[in-house]
Amino acid sequence: MDQEGRVGMTGLSGGCQCGAVRFRAVPSRGKAHICHCRMCQKAVGNLFASLVDADASEVIWTRGTPATFNSSAEVTRGFCSACGTPLFYGYPGGYGLCLGAFDDPAAIPLIHESGMEGRLPQVDQIGHIPNIGTTEEDMADEAPAIAASNRQHPDHDTDHWPPVSG
Repeated sequence: MDQEGRVGMTGLSGGCQCGAVRFRAVPSRGKAHICHCRMCQKAVGNLFASLVDADASEVIWTRGTPATFNSSAEVTRGFCSACGTPLFYGYPGGYGLCLGAFDDPAAIPLIHESGMEGRLPQVDQIGHIPNIGTTEEDMADEAPAIAASNRQHPDHDTDHWPPVSG
């Protein structure tokens, strides 16, 4: 990390599920959080959005361009128009990038929660509900067919996607 607490000059890579949109970003340390507000819940289709801030000047779109929706006068929501993956919450001067869109989301620790007025009771169940195992264990008959037909972009930068077959 540099003096400002940001990840190295090259940043972290990420992108959508299908690989049509890829980015490289330098997230701000101390700015990774989950937001429980209803607007974020709807934008990511989940109980909350997990986001990390980055200055607009520190986000480079390396493949494709995200589609956007203005969820309010000052806020845009970015997503892949091909596969629908949520990518960011955009605000003047920066982005809240979706942690799950990074190739290595575990490298970005969460620091705080916000939007507590919308926090849903199911969040309290996380960590307390039964763990039924891995996909390979839980869906043993289906897992090989899913793996063989997987169209998801790998969690690293590629020169081409989908791969050139030859």
